[in-house]
Amino acid sequence: MSRHRTARFTEQDRRLIRGQYQAPSWVPGGHAQTIAAAIGVPSPRLAYRREIWQSPDGDCLGADFAQPEPQVAAAPVLVLFHGLEGSSRSHYALALMTEAVARRWRALVVHFRGCGGVRNLRPRAYHSGDSDEVDWILRAVALRWPDAALHAVGVSLGGNVLSKWLGERGEDARLLRAAAVVSVPFDLVAGGLSLARGFNRAVYGRYFLRSMRRKAIEFERAFPGRIDIARAIASRDLYEFDEVFTAPLHGYRGAMDYWQAASAKPWLRSVAVPLLALNAHDDPIVPARSLPTPELTSRDVLLEQPARGGHAAFVRGPWPPGDLGFVPQRIFEFFERGT
Repeated sequence: MSRHRTARFTEQDRRLIRGQYQAPSWVPGGHAQTIAAAIGVPSPRLAYRREIWQSPDGDCLGADFAQPEPQVAAAPVLVLFHGLEGSSRSHYALALMTEAVARRWRALVVHFRGCGGVRNLRPRAYHSGDSDEVDWILRAVALRWPDAALHAVGVSLGGNVLSKWLGERGEDARLLRAAAVVSVPFDLVAGGLSLARGFNRAVYGRYFLRSMRRKAIEFERAFPGRIDIARAIASRDLYEFDEVFTAPLHGYRGAMDYWQAASAKPWLRSVAVPLLALNAHDDPIVPARSLPTPELTSRDVLLEQPARGGHAAFVRGPWPPGDLGFVPQRIFEFFERGT
């Protein structure tokens, strides 16, 4: 299988840049950016075609293909891995898939287990360190279109999993031509503790927990006695939920063991595929002090860290209504030009 790669960054290159993003004045700060992107800025309209894929262990998940699909077998392919409790209908997914269609790429969102309305058939879920899941998905896509240039994007949790996979696989990850990750909590301990405090806990933590508790109840009905459902329902933050659900279900000793083992940050030195990592310094969920520096990455990683942008947001344009076009356009610029 032939794969062409974009140019590797050299030691002389600036591998930590601020980039070109400029936040509009009507979204003053990371919270305003994050909330506006999620509920204030209109998302593009896009149709999907769904396939149900079977995992190697007999579970199933949903793969949504952006429509219309190109008819050329060698059209470039983009796979998106969504964030915590996200889906193909998340604002960032719709923005990226719409841009891919406009550029005549084949693009799909592959949902993590239990997401996108597809229930688990196996007694497990998804988590931030599940790089084996990314591995079989990307290899299945590569086999399906062997003549196409394969690219992957991960947002937030999905970006952590993708980054971890890139580092773990090293040279074996070169079935990808390039990858990009956005708003990634590379240090899950820092990100998890950030979500347990103040406004973050009251707004973002509560938002995530509402969906996660509901899934825990569905899981208990399908697989009685596998988890402490009473503690899962009573959890007040992501630490408590991961302590009784995510960690024990996937073989970790507890939430802190899970967060430490699943963090992608230590793996960035081993990345051997061109990778754009876009993180805003005012991201309310990912503390700026936890972001990687060039000394912690390989020469294939370009860190782009603008001062503003929020979490999975980077809203641009005048109000109303603003738009979410910056991230898709920046990613495709990286994929197509290698910078």
